[in-house]
Amino acid sequence: MTIEDNALGSELRRRRVAAGLSLSELARKVHCSRSFLSRVETGQRRASVELAQLCEQVLDAKGVLTALAPPSLDPLPRPVRTGSTRRTAGPAGGGRAPGTGAQRRLEFDRLLRRGDLSHTTGDMREADRLYRAALHGAAGDPRAQAEAVIRMARRWSDPGQVDHEVLHLIRNSLAELQGDGGAEAVGLRLRLTAHLAKKVSMAVSEDTAAGRVGPEEGAGLADDTLSRLPADGRDGREGRDGRDVRDGRDVRDDEVRCEVLTECRWARYDFTPAADALALSQRLHDAAVRLDSPYFHGEALMALVIDQLRTGRVYSALATASQYRKYAADTRSVLATWQRHTLDALLDLWHGRFDAAAHWILGESPKYIEGLHADLAVPADALRQTRLGQAFWLLREQGRMAELFTSDLAEDVERHAYFPIWRAGLALAHCETGRHAEAADLLAGFAADTVAFSRFPPSGWAVPTLVVLAEACAALDIQGGYESRLRELVPGLRERLAPHDGQQIALAGWPTVLVGSTARARGLLALAAGEPETALGHFRQGAVPARSSQPELARLRLARARALRGVGGAGNEAQAQSLLQESLRSARAYGMAGLAAQCGRLLEHPADTDRG
Repeated sequence: MTIEDNALGSELRRRRVAAGLSLSELARKVHCSRSFLSRVETGQRRASVELAQLCEQVLDAKGVLTALAPPSLDPLPRPVRTGSTRRTAGPAGGGRAPGTGAQRRLEFDRLLRRGDLSHTTGDMREADRLYRAALHGAAGDPRAQAEAVIRMARRWSDPGQVDHEVLHLIRNSLAELQGDGGAEAVGLRLRLTAHLAKKVSMAVSEDTAAGRVGPEEGAGLADDTLSRLPADGRDGREGRDGRDVRDGRDVRDDEVRCEVLTECRWARYDFTPAADALALSQRLHDAAVRLDSPYFHGEALMALVIDQLRTGRVYSALATASQYRKYAADTRSVLATWQRHTLDALLDLWHGRFDAAAHWILGESPKYIEGLHADLAVPADALRQTRLGQAFWLLREQGRMAELFTSDLAEDVERHAYFPIWRAGLALAHCETGRHAEAADLLAGFAADTVAFSRFPPSGWAVPTLVVLAEACAALDIQGGYESRLRELVPGLRERLAPHDGQQIALAGWPTVLVGSTARARGLLALAAGEPETALGHFRQGAVPARSSQPELARLRLARARALRGVGGAGNEAQAQSLLQESLRSARAYGMAGLAAQCGRLLEHPADTDRG
């Protein structure tokens, strides 16, 4: 039978072809079979209003397809398993219920699919609404409710803040699943526990923690959860059906693996070395490729590029960033597009393309934030802090830090001072604008509040914070007159940075800016401690990650010149002069006015570098 008025099918085909999508590609995105979608386009099958809504979300049809869809009581086509919506069991211990039970499960699956599509396209508010509807509609089915809670837990949270509502939902869902020994329930508990670990670890201070449970406990929970997950299906026993089995329970499912790796990597972010995090990101990427899920594909690519940058693998990160650009284009998600532009701006700042970075940071980025904030798509603060961090670093690199205090940016920095990186940034900003006494006071207060920085976690956000603090100490060292204060500050900073040497680059945000190599930061602290020869050793290590960034290389040359002058000798002075000249040329070429001025002063007054 052919539908006489096939306006919907014709318009659907026109828009699909215009979008450059094959039937198979669109069918995968809307979770139906290729054959059914083909029959809809040719008028052999009638599409439901819901299918029209799913298609128009993918094709950005803005209501056109929904308006063409006739009212229909036909059920949705049989869904195709994509790895992101699988649910095979009904209530624990029960089979397929007749009548209303089957209808409820059909409606539950519909809500999850629509929520997943809204999440993929970046409409977090609509996704959350659909997941909540699925959660309430699945009352009495703990497994189904757990699936809905897991989807809700994927939402963005404000940086440094714990999402108490989601924590409550996760804990309730875990309690409901107690005693359910089914394989599906085992996987659900692993996924829920991974989300619990990540959400608990989001706090950056006692004030933002979830009661007595803080980030360290979250990292420990993540370690325990990972220990119960076979290593990519190769270290567990295989059942007769070829599926991986541990203690008689199936845990090989790639969706479980992707969820656990994604959330546990974030939960351990502040407590595990960057190289270990990279190994986890690579495992996640492999699992996401097998699963073929748009959500986990995006999560894996972003995790991988972040950890490649942190470990100094900038050129590998460039290749991964290229893959993420394609992912953002394919999904047409406003959030993925935001993250893609943010990543591009980060790389522009690192490579000295400041005009290109400024176009996004100061021009387009605020428009995105306002649009997403108006739609309540994501917590606006997550976007504002990212933009704030990039604007701050752009001003710093261009020697325009005074503008921070003549705009609303300084107020934003102070408002977010619960996040340690901003306290460090404010101290550096005071140094860069000649307010060294205020900076010294801020640093002393910071050290007192954190017991000489010993309350910092060993990795994660602590690393860029320590590097920015090292920059501030270097500024006080160059200014002179703060020797006693530096003797109080520097030992704690050196101790915390000691494990982070070699090729590491400090990455602030997730991701926001690369603030410099950890080796150069350690060298600056050694200089402030009066150990120029030790500093030179660190600077030699810092030369490796600096090769990918002319601005970083220019700052490194200035630091090496100071160290050589600290060692003394005619030969070292000549080399120092040469390094300062090279640094000055780069600073002028890249528009780094502050660095150029500093180089000029040191060239004119060599004695200024001999303090410490």
